[in-house]
Amino acid sequence: MKGAVTTPHPLATEAGLAVLRQGGTAPEALVAAGAVLTVVMPHFCGLGGDAVWLVADRTGACRTFLAIGQGIDRAMPSAPLPLRGPGAILTTAAVVDGWRHALDHARRHLDGRCRWEDLLSPAINLARNGYAVTASQEFWARHRADETAGWPNFGKIFLDAGRPLAAGTMLRQPELAESLSLLAEHGASEFYSGSLARRIVDGLNAAGAIIGLDDLRRTRTREVAPISLRYRDVTLLAPPPPTQGLTTLQIMGILSHFDLSALRPGSAEHVHLCVEAVKRAFRDRDAIADPAHMTSLPEQLLAAPYLHEKAAGISTDRALVWPDLWRHGDTVFLGAMDEQGNAASVLQSTYFDWGSGVVAGDTGILWQNRGAAFSTDQRHVNVFAPGKLPFYTLNPGIALRDSGPAFVYGTQGADGQPQTLSMLLTRLIDFAEAPAQALAAPRFLLGRTFSDSRDSLKLEESMGPETVSALRMLGHEVTTIPALSPLAGQAGVVLDGHGYPDPRS
Repeated sequence: MKGAVTTPHPLATEAGLAVLRQGGTAPEALVAAGAVLTVVMPHFCGLGGDAVWLVADRTGACRTFLAIGQGIDRAMPSAPLPLRGPGAILTTAAVVDGWRHALDHARRHLDGRCRWEDLLSPAINLARNGYAVTASQEFWARHRADETAGWPNFGKIFLDAGRPLAAGTMLRQPELAESLSLLAEHGASEFYSGSLARRIVDGLNAAGAIIGLDDLRRTRTREVAPISLRYRDVTLLAPPPPTQGLTTLQIMGILSHFDLSALRPGSAEHVHLCVEAVKRAFRDRDAIADPAHMTSLPEQLLAAPYLHEKAAGISTDRALVWPDLWRHGDTVFLGAMDEQGNAASVLQSTYFDWGSGVVAGDTGILWQNRGAAFSTDQRHVNVFAPGKLPFYTLNPGIALRDSGPAFVYGTQGADGQPQTLSMLLTRLIDFAEAPAQALAAPRFLLGRTFSDSRDSLKLEESMGPETVSALRMLGHEVTTIPALSPLAGQAGVVLDGHGYPDPRS
């Protein structure tokens, strides 16, 4: 056994597993897998995006790498902020620097020995030789078909005569292959201060974006301690602000006040408590921003008395009315545990599907629109400013038991991430379900989506009519979505190989 890897694409999973088979570490495996994902899942992540990392060694020593691009040096943009196009480019991109940082960490602390160029090689080959377009990529290209015609340089790569590429079509990206090759040859600094950096800036400027070389040069990964919460017999780790990892921990801290093990998994009572915990935690998300600008500290929002008060406000027989807004965003989750018991949990993203829609000139690099998460309201904690980090939905997780990593977990899905994780973690921990069972179980999504503007509770129809009816009786406005819908997240779990003991035994 050389470890395990989970990603949303088999080619990325295979790249990560190949690293583990050769004795590589979990972070090294995810650098290789993450690089492949920037090629084969361009609708959700890319070199022009960001990443959030959690790593833990076999003793439980853990760190967070916030590979998040900062606000660029420019004047306050006009309100409202554009969601697409050159005007949506308000931040740099840090995913490449995050790979460098993770590799350095593996070498310093985990006896990692993989070479940078070898880890990027699978991605280069796939960009150069091509891969089969996925159904997911086709879906998101068709969903945005009315918009993509105006996206700079987009159509020459991701469309065929103006039409979305069909699933199964071989897509070759020679310009992206060249950019990756330059990174492999010259290192991550090539993206931020080399000839590739100049080409990126020139391409974005030509499209109308306001960004300079100095902005790229100032981009850096911030290494910080994760935040944590004790839940039952494990310690859950999450990245700190500006991510919503804090929200996930709040949800689980609220749920810790209820005996879920006495309930049936997936029952109306189980779903109701998870939904109500989500509502209480989401009320604090407006406080999350660049930590240098927050007025509330994470430890205050995770304090036991504070979470107890939130739990006490939950009625077991009546839903709280929920008019709050929903945030967009799409990501990829990848996780790994190696033979030595080291763990890594990562989310990569260009924010919305297809990011800003702007490809940087002839680099093949699609840039993110993460700046759309900023506010233009000077009174708001998340107001745009040069050098500032925006609010982030990404929140990969690691669970520790007896000091060492027990499992890694995470999901795609923007606002849905903490919601999907509430169901996933309670099934894994409170109900002792196997990962495959917990991952296949029906989930929910609270709030608006691109296909349903109502502030309803969306349930996967596999929950069954009895659960739907019972939740309506509790006051939830319920609509249904297809079973295993991408709207409810695309989650993954990697176990430590020793199984998950039943906490009720």
